[in-house]
Amino acid sequence: MGRALRNIFVAGCVLLWLIPLYLLIVNALTPAGGYTGTPDWAPRGFAILDNLHIAWSEAGIGQSFLVSLLYSVVCGAVAVLVAAMAAFAVVVLPVPRPAFWFWLIYSGTLFPLQMFLAPLFGLYADADLYDTRLGLMLVYVAWAAPFAFFLIRNQMTTMPPEITEAAMLDGASFRRIFWRIHVPLMSSGLGAAFIFQFAAVWNDLLLGITLSRSPEVQPVMAALMTLNSAYSSSGPPVILAGALIVSVPTLLVFLLFRGLFLRGVTAIAR
Repeated sequence: MGRALRNIFVAGCVLLWLIPLYLLIVNALTPAGGYTGTPDWAPRGFAILDNLHIAWSEAGIGQSFLVSLLYSVVCGAVAVLVAAMAAFAVVVLPVPRPAFWFWLIYSGTLFPLQMFLAPLFGLYADADLYDTRLGLMLVYVAWAAPFAFFLIRNQMTTMPPEITEAAMLDGASFRRIFWRIHVPLMSSGLGAAFIFQFAAVWNDLLLGITLSRSPEVQPVMAALMTLNSAYSSSGPPVILAGALIVSVPTLLVFLLFRGLFLRGVTAIAR
């Protein structure tokens, strides 16, 4: 009985996820001029290529797509590297009060992002970082690093301290221990942390609309919101086609690296 209820619950969750996806795809197929104003449950045409072309080229999703890809890959990788170094310092290095440093870094995930927007906007305006790619990349790294630090630190605490002690007896420096021992042993956890941060940066809207306005700087979620207002007269099919474009990278990352992600989550949750 319990297993049947669990299966029914899982099937319901799957349906709740698949129904909006089905409606998105079906209505993205509809010609923009033939949209009636109500969602279609069955395809009424095959204008997906035209809608994708309008969203990618004429509405500028393509440029923002490539910019967001840059932000997600570079900022996600840098955030994971910084988090791994911070976790190594807190767990392995003989720093005073490691618990204090852990909570100081982890506190970056505890406060709502909205409370930082006003001072961050003023700081960026004064420092000429507003509406620049460098400015967005800096804030994305700072925003993503605390949670990555939490994940990596959890895995690093499970590693036997005898490994570090043996390496130190052989004369290895802390830098060598980090790069030659800890990084290879934590490769799955680092990969899982990168996937989390890639998705977080890719899906960001709040920082994108607050700290940028130019099409060549705006991330893709901000461009999708602009598409919603600029092409509202064309009907939802063009906007839904843009949403399809935006959803592809995170879906591909999880599908291609699902094995690495599952191994990393398992290692972190031990």
